[in-house]
Amino acid sequence: MYDTAEFMNRERICVIVPTYNNSGTIADVLSRIYKVTQNIIVVNDGSDDDTHRILQNIAFPLTVVEYNHNRGKGYALKCGFKKALSMGFLNAVTIDSDGQHFPEDIPLFIDAYREHPGSLIIGVRNLCEDNMPSGNTFANKFSNFWFTVQTLVKLDDTQSGYRLYPISRIKKSWIFTSRYEAELELLVFSAWHDIDIRQVGVRVYYPSPEERVTHFRPGYDFFRISILNTMLCMGALFYYLPKLIYKWLKC
Repeated sequence: MYDTAEFMNRERICVIVPTYNNSGTIADVLSRIYKVTQNIIVVNDGSDDDTHRILQNIAFPLTVVEYNHNRGKGYALKCGFKKALSMGFLNAVTIDSDGQHFPEDIPLFIDAYREHPGSLIIGVRNLCEDNMPSGNTFANKFSNFWFTVQTLVKLDDTQSGYRLYPISRIKKSWIFTSRYEAELELLVFSAWHDIDIRQVGVRVYYPSPEERVTHFRPGYDFFRISILNTMLCMGALFYYLPKLIYKWLKC
């Protein structure tokens, strides 16, 4: 056995927590992460609830990045990656602050990292979990299909935000949208630039509909993702496919 916190310190792995109006869950999520590692960066994405006060009163040390207006998860991730790199971290686990992810599963990512250093590791959720919104299941299958078309790589949960990123290998230009679809961009560009992508099973908790806090706007966000998929398919046709053909001919 090995000590997870010590290993994360040695390998320069932090945890980045983007948050927007999750004042009811953020303190609990952070306290559970702190039991695994002290390397925590919170990005307060312009929350207008009680999040700022809660972060100011957290009893243990953490790094907080804040700005006044909500900019979207993609922008929050970009800020988190930039801050982590400036602090000397090379890898980052990203976890949502709404309580759906289990911080206790972070060691699963570290186990996978030990076997596959330098990889991008995705936490695959059980999409048949109780209270799983049916729209989420459809959107995930839709996203999985187009990701395979764009990269020739098959993944089971391309919409999971619970991931370990090799941030030292990721360029900031790979995030050119500001909201949820940025996570899809990161997967596609990672595959196009030969970053190995691995999967690990994780738990997920979905509260009942009356307790659920979500900032996903089905119609608008699905439209944005569809536009992005169109652009990525063009990129696959004119950039990634020629790259694969060139590599094949070179061999």
